[in-house]
Amino acid sequence: MRKIKLLVGLLLTVLFSSTPLRAQDKIEIFGGFSYARVPVQVFTPIAIAGPVIVIPSGTCPITGCPPGIGGFSTDHVNTHGWEFSGAFKPIAWLAAVADFSGHYGSTHGSNLHLNTYLFGPQVSLPARVSPFAHVLFGAAHESISNPGVPGLGTNNAFAAAVGAGMDVKPFPFLSVRLFQFDYLMTRFGSKTQNQPRASAGLVLRF
Repeated sequence: MRKIKLLVGLLLTVLFSSTPLRAQDKIEIFGGFSYARVPVQVFTPIAIAGPVIVIPSGTCPITGCPPGIGGFSTDHVNTHGWEFSGAFKPIAWLAAVADFSGHYGSTHGSNLHLNTYLFGPQVSLPARVSPFAHVLFGAAHESISNPGVPGLGTNNAFAAAVGAGMDVKPFPFLSVRLFQFDYLMTRFGSKTQNQPRASAGLVLRF
């Protein structure tokens, strides 16, 4: 009889302690490391002497960019940084996500900063191993600086991301984001830039 009471008490404890956890599991906060391979515009002077210059996409360091003065090419920069997102889940499998990231790298003596501010829906499988997918829209901010070339400036553009990933939940309030892969698109200078983005980190759940 004592064992039966103990078993019933244990079951009731699990039941009443797990119910609030399920009710509270509506907010997710992710933070972690992120990598992106970012295309940048490179200007190489031809007719005049000068260094190779990395510039914000869609701009030119010389007014009017007359023909014969130089050539443009695209360089792909390996950048590293962070990603942070918050998600609210009105129902178990659907969330509204706000996603922010910052990536940093350098090429040809210039420093590149790319920040994104994205929002959109995310669907996921509510389980201990939880795959998810999202479509996000928003804006991107690109900044390029070079100590030898002042005034390169910054640029803002439309951005979007389509991606998927996998979370593993070892504890009630904590998940590990094993991976998140995104196709990140920006529209600097009215031209499309395509860049892969990969992230991993921890997810807090409330």
